Amino acid sequence: MKSHSRFSPVLAKVEHRIFLLRKKAYQTLFLSPSCKAVKQVIFIAGVQRSGTNMLMDVFERDYETVVYHERDKRAFDGYEMRSQEVIHRLVKESSAQHVVLKALCELQELRRLMDEFMPSKGVWLVRRYEDVVNSHLVLWTGMPESIRRIVQDRNAAGWRGRGMSDKTHALIRSLYHPGISNASACALFWYFRNILFFEQKLDQDSRVRLISYEQLVQHSAELFNELFAFLGITYTPRVSRKVVASSVRRKPPPEIDSAILEVCDELSTRMKRLTG
Repeated sequence: MKSHSRFSPVLAKVEHRIFLLRKKAYQTLFLSPSCKAVKQVIFIAGVQRSGTNMLMDVFERDYETVVYHERDKRAFDGYEMRSQEVIHRLVKESSAQHVVLKALCELQELRRLMDEFMPSKGVWLVRRYEDVVNSHLVLWTGMPESIRRIVQDRNAAGWRGRGMSDKTHALIRSLYHPGISNASACALFWYFRNILFFEQKLDQDSRVRLISYEQLVQHSAELFNELFAFLGITYTPRVSRKVVASSVRRKPPPEIDSAILEVCDELSTRMKRLTG
């Protein structure tokens, strides 16, 4: 039993690699040239720790897609998307009609990316900020420093503050204080990255679908069927069979400054109106 447990991650990687090889062979041998003539680029967007990896894995299990995760050095460098020339080449060389890419560090550019890579669509995944913050706290401890730098200069923390409007920047400056906790800083990060959805007027863009992570994992068959139909991909339950709802409200809500809670609650309510 211990031996099997030790090697199960290795076996999983081998099985995944075999699946990708079978998928590539299927696309090469059985997809007609007409299916691959016009490529659709699908951008998966959302704040880090919002379930985008889960969604990418679902798309990767489908035989009609080519998927580029943010760890894929062909399309990304340090989790940031490579130049549009590189992405255009990858799309052109794709063995399938639907090319799926992460766009997390590029949230502020989602509309521009969709305009550049036509035809294209976007899926913006939003998750409860309490669960996102709890997930952040396990991995990151330096968010207060990032927020401090953004307060001084919105472009001082790399991609994190890019595209931030003057209105949002003024709000962040008003909510920041030198003793801000990591949890409160992570909640601010959730806010100013998700507000980009509305600041780009993506709520008025028919190419974009805003999806609730909680609804997606709790009603996976129904919502994945709707999402795949929106994207023009045939849905089979097999691709979402590993999706589980165990991460919803797994931990108690983190302690967050009341003023930051207020703006996160307001944005959360605004997004829920669109997700149903």
